[in-house]
Amino acid sequence: MADDPATIEALLFDLDGVLYVGSHRIPGAVETLEFCQEQNIPFRFITNTSTRTVAAIADKLNAMGIPIVEDWIFSAASATRDYLLQQGSPSVHLLVRDEVKLEFAEFEQNSPDPDFVVVGDIGAAWNYELLNRVFNELMNGAELIAMHRNKYWLTDAGLQMDIGAFVAGLEYVSGKRATIIGKPSSEFFSLAVNAVGAANSKTAIVGDDIENDIGGGNRAGLQTIMVKTGKYREDVFTAARAQPDYILDSIADLPALLTKH
Repeated sequence: MADDPATIEALLFDLDGVLYVGSHRIPGAVETLEFCQEQNIPFRFITNTSTRTVAAIADKLNAMGIPIVEDWIFSAASATRDYLLQQGSPSVHLLVRDEVKLEFAEFEQNSPDPDFVVVGDIGAAWNYELLNRVFNELMNGAELIAMHRNKYWLTDAGLQMDIGAFVAGLEYVSGKRATIIGKPSSEFFSLAVNAVGAANSKTAIVGDDIENDIGGGNRAGLQTIMVKTGKYREDVFTAARAQPDYILDSIADLPALLTKH
């Protein structure tokens, strides 16, 4: 672990599990963001959430009393849209909720032979018929894009399986490797790092996911701060190859770390 938090000049915050869980704000989240603003420490939010638009994410957080500006959020959904725009004018089969489809209005979404299959979170809408349709689209030439491949996440009702299992299954049956847009992609981290204007080595990611937040941050050359909230599990953390530079009980402990001498 590192021992010089004075070298942290900017911060990237994961959202779900760090600032809130489900509909509940994590104690100390607002105070920590206020501390960063008072100390002129730039920060942004980087999230794999694929169930909401960036505007909806901002609305949710503001409704919870966490003041967030929409432009501060880097989401896997918006990054996927930007990636597709770089591919020209492809046709897409979007496996996302209707709300998120609005972010992809410029793409053809009804082609029987799409250029890309885009996997996001559709909750209980998964079924064998849909999986078989996607399988055949991939076998007929479509490329596979995943907004992320998270294993699970924590909700008010407990742990819930995330889309990673579906991504892995589609890769297995099609023989294709998915392009992962969100964390742990180094390119995704770079979008937010560029926004805070600090060097990678002086920017820290604060997260609850040992693989996507900490492992991804390590590979991107960031400093890494693990919090024991959200999806954190001691056995998973202990068994993981990735290790953080710092580990905190929660985001409430971050100001003390940043002022440590």
